[in-house]
Amino acid sequence: MVKTYQLDIVSSEKKLFSGLVRKIQISGIEGELGIFPGHSPLLTIIKPGMIYLVKKEGDEEFIYLSGGILEVQPNHSLVLADIAIRANDLDEKRALQAVNKAKQTIKDRDKDFNYLRASIKLEQAIAQLRVIELTRKSIK
Repeated sequence: MVKTYQLDIVSSEKKLFSGLVRKIQISGIEGELGIFPGHSPLLTIIKPGMIYLVKKEGDEEFIYLSGGILEVQPNHSLVLADIAIRANDLDEKRALQAVNKAKQTIKDRDKDFNYLRASIKLEQAIAQLRVIELTRKSIK
């Protein structure tokens, strides 16, 4: 019997995923985290990036996260995300445009320039492209 635990992924708009998983991989503020059944309790901030999950049946899925909070208990994990989008629903053209716009904003700093905001926008757009790329590789 494969060991699993309950995972719920909720964004500010909807519950995106609820089910049993074998493991997840996610980017916390202190680095990459691998969460397996029976993991020690943990509460951490999520960086813009992705959550990679392996479902009970062995199916894999990538979900883009703009940031949020991860709570881990031995038999349940909860992701509270600002924005969560399934990889198949991401728009590659829009993400590329966002990368270019953020880079241009950083390059053309004006008096109202906010480096933190621009760098967050760039990080989020790059994370979306990474999720798209990883999804393509896992399908092949």
